[in-house]
Amino acid sequence: MTIDELGGYGMEQMDEEAVTKFLTIQSQGVLGLPTENGPYLLPMSYGFDGDSRLYFWYVVGSQSRKAALSDQATTASFLVYRAEMFHWQSVLLTGTIRRLPDAKRDTLPESRTPAWQPEVIDTASETEATRLYEFRIDDRTGVRHDLQAPSYDQRSSRDE
Repeated sequence: MTIDELGGYGMEQMDEEAVTKFLTIQSQGVLGLPTENGPYLLPMSYGFDGDSRLYFWYVVGSQSRKAALSDQATTASFLVYRAEMFHWQSVLLTGTIRRLPDAKRDTLPESRTPAWQPEVIDTASETEATRLYEFRIDDRTGVRHDLQAPSYDQRSSRDE
């Protein structure tokens, strides 16, 4: 079904402003990198430039499948979502991902680094190799679904 067809069930397309606001206030999502056997999915924290780019820090160590797949990818996807009992929103991004030169790491404004990231990034960056990747957004689509919580009278017989 299309988003328009699902409108009767409370789903609606997010406009560009709502998508940008959502990406700005969130800090985590799922990165999908292509492989022969389907996407390689990774939970990631991110920084957002407020327009068309996301930034990811990778801990790479001696080997990193994530870094190798990112370096080979011609396209990638990133899903940011928030789900609560009766309300949810999701934004799907497609674009390209590339490693930024190490010199760029020191010039990246604080506002573009992830607002939250696992402590492993800070801890590992002191002793392990880390890399900065940029995800350039080519396409974005967002949907949301808002329902009113059922009233006591609307509860199903299972709840009795």
